[in-house]
Order: sequence, then C-alpha cells, then structure tokens
Amino acid sequence: MVSLTVDLISKSNHFKKQRGVSFAQYLKTLTHLHFSNKNIEEIGDLSVCGNLSVLYLYDNNITQIRNLDFASNVTHLYMQNNNITHIDNLHNLRKLSNLYLGGNRIAAVEGLEQLHHLKELHLENQRLGPGEKLLFDSRTLLSLAETLCILNINNNNIDDITDLSVLKNLQHFSAALNTLQSIEEIEKVLRLWPQLLLLDLRGNPVCKELKYRDRLITACKSLEMFDGRKVSEATRRFLLWKKSRKHREEKQVHTDSATDHLLFNRYDSKLCL
Repeated sequence: MVSLTVDLISKSNHFKKQRGVSFAQYLKTLTHLHFSNKNIEEIGDLSVCGNLSVLYLYDNNITQIRNLDFASNVTHLYMQNNNITHIDNLHNLRKLSNLYLGGNRIAAVEGLEQLHHLKELHLENQRLGPGEKLLFDSRTLLSLAETLCILNINNNNIDDITDLSVLKNLQHFSAALNTLQSIEEIEKVLRLWPQLLLLDLRGNPVCKELKYRDRLITACKSLEMFDGRKVSEATRRFLLWKKSRKHREEKQVHTDSATDHLLFNRYDSKLCL
C-alpha cells in the first residue's frame, strides 16, 4: 500500500532540487504539495507540514479522507478521481476555500459544517451505483449558505435542486447531465439566487421544455452565461419586456371578463324585474 508520508516526500524530485535546505526546514516551509497520479492509497502522518496551503492528491486510489487535522492552513484541496466514499475529517480545515472531490464514489454531501470559508465545491461525476443519486445533508447546506459561490454537481443523477435554494450567494452553478425535469421548480430556485452569473443545465430533460431558455433567463435576472452561451443585456431586456407585456395582456383579459360578467348579471337582473 502506497501511503503519503514524509518519507515519500523526502524521495520526491521536488525536495531533491532544494539546495542548502535541510529536510526538516523544507517540511516546515512547504506550502504546496504535488502528489497526483502516484497510486497513493492513504494519507499518512504529515503533521510536520503545518504551513501547507495547497494539497494536490487527485488521480490516486485514496478511499478515505484522514490525517488532515494538522492542515489548518490549507485553502485548496484537490482530491478528485480517487475512491472516496464519504466526506469525513475536514472539520479542522477552517481556512479551506476550494474543495475538489469530483470523480469519487460519494453518495451524500455532508460533514462540511465547520468550513465557514468554503467558496468552491466541485462534486461532478460521482461513480454511484445503479439508481443512486447524489444527496445533500440539510445541515451542510445551511452552513454553506453564506459563503458558497461555485457549485459543480454535473452528472450525478440529480432530479431536484429545491434543497439547494438556501445557497443564496451562488454565482456559478453547474448541474449538467442530470435528470432535472421540472422547469417550474428550477424557476423558483433561480429567483432565490440573485447573484447567479453562470448556469449550466445542458443534458437535462428540462432543456426540451418549450421556451426553456427564455423562461430561465427571465427567472434569473443576473445571468451572464447560460448553457455555454452568453446572455446579452439586450436579450434580457427584450425577454423581460415581452414577459411584462404578456402579463399585462392576461390581466386585461381577466379584467374584461370580470366586467362582462358583471354587466351580464345586471342585464339579467333587469329582465327578471
């Protein structure tokens, strides 16, 4: 079993290039650790690396997030394309802002309640079992409501994003290649995301809905990029004007119908007399 330890670090080419620096000094000043695609299966004791801020561990065989209690200065953690099944043991990473966990085997998004500085969360392409979909713990969502700006949940068999509506500061949201069908539910959620700039829902059944693009652009007035295409201000203004005109016309039809009904009732009353 290949374990990421200080011994493995000592054998790395990166350390060998350091001249005039002892290994102990090197570990204490180390801020970026690059160990992607090294067949690593577990994280060992790295507690002497207290100044680590960025950890690259993607494309390995890690099954569990562990031994990161020392990593209070880590801001970026790259662990995509491993074999992780649960989001565990991240509570001490208080400065973590960017978390990359795409391409693992995670079925539930949980255990992030202490990450009060998390801005980006990438969970795309989880390798789930047949019929499984990525689920979200309500406590985790509430804890991320104020800070999370970027969320990527592409290709996770998700059929509903209603629970995500609490993430009121989202700016980029990617949920392509899922099973979203209800345009009404998506409209409701988008109205609660006033800062959303980028939206990607490509590859969902909802994309086939009539006026799909028009409806979601008018539901989210801040969008700048939608399904890979820029949303111009002129397009937005035109769609909002068209929606407003339709609303006025419908309101006028309702008013005219009510007036006609009232006049008919008065005429009918006179005939009875």
